[in-house]
Amino acid sequence: MLSEREWYVYELAKELGFSRQFLYLHLKRLEKAGFVESDLRLEDDDMRAKKFFRLKEFNVSLGINDLKPFFE
Repeated sequence: MLSEREWYVYELAKELGFSRQFLYLHLKRLEKAGFVESDLRLEDDDMRAKKFFRLKEFNVSLGINDLKPFFE
């Protein structure tokens, strides 16, 4: 979902059926790991600050040695 567009935490939590707190905790962990990024903004029709998250571009590579522990 985050690869398609950026999401405000409340609307993403509602769409997925998770609590905002649960989702925010995981999004912050993904942000710390470098997979997502966020920005805080005010919208014209709502003076509350909203934090929007979006997926960052990243590459993942796995070698056979990375997978061995899962099959032992």
